[in-house]
Amino acid sequence: MSTETLELHKPEPKPKWIRVKLPTGKKYTELRGLVEKYKLNTICTSGSCPNMGECWGEGTATFMILGNICTRSCGFCGVKTGRPETVDWDEPEKVARSIKIMNIKHAVVTSVDRDDLKDMGSIIWAETVKAIRRMNPETTLETLIPDFQGNTRNIDRIIAVKPEVISHNMETVKRLTREVRIQAKYERSLEVLNYLKQSEMPRTKSGIMLGLGEKEEEVLQTMEDLRSVGLDILTIGQYLQPSKKHLPVKEFITPEQFKKYKTVGLEMGFRHVESGALVRSSYKAQKHLT
Repeated sequence: MSTETLELHKPEPKPKWIRVKLPTGKKYTELRGLVEKYKLNTICTSGSCPNMGECWGEGTATFMILGNICTRSCGFCGVKTGRPETVDWDEPEKVARSIKIMNIKHAVVTSVDRDDLKDMGSIIWAETVKAIRRMNPETTLETLIPDFQGNTRNIDRIIAVKPEVISHNMETVKRLTREVRIQAKYERSLEVLNYLKQSEMPRTKSGIMLGLGEKEEEVLQTMEDLRSVGLDILTIGQYLQPSKKHLPVKEFITPEQFKKYKTVGLEMGFRHVESGALVRSSYKAQKHLT
């Protein structure tokens, strides 16, 4: 094989705007110490989030419930797929205690998909929010939920506990949904977000990743679709490949393009648009309460 052929197979190097600064600051150092001392589980650390220092410095952290093994096998996600462990009914109290120890002002709670459970994990979801409320009455909440297969009875359990923000990620454009989110459906996610808004949730939110081969017009169409169901908050970030087994990055989106999407999104009527290479679902989450 020639040198020229080898070059064609080399992954595209990350551009300079993808580089992450090491987290610093007194608040970050304090929280890192607490996480290690009490063996607390946050997505911030387990997912090596590039914004951990900034978010922790502002008193925001993200927690994942219902284990760390997902019943779905999305092509972009680094979470393990397989047979999940038995539900830990003490988990709501554990999460609430972690938030109290860390003195979190705004908590984001997410989960793996639990299609193996009759209630798809919605009961633990509701109990977790209740436990956080009891132990941390001043802490505000965002729940980043799965689609629960569109089952409104399960979604109603989340609506009933009234998180300040309720979020469900679209992840990608319609054309790529089957490849990127194998067991999910574009229309079903829209229906979930529409149902949340029709249920008078004050702030609904969603996120998409770019760089998977989507075209600009497809991104704009997705934004229009999300706005058509009354979505309030949109996050747009760069997809980064978790491992060689996952979908490859097709393109690194420029800062200028991200800025354009933000401008267009605000013109469409979204209340907040976070758009940038390192933006993730919970980025600047506490600012989305306004």
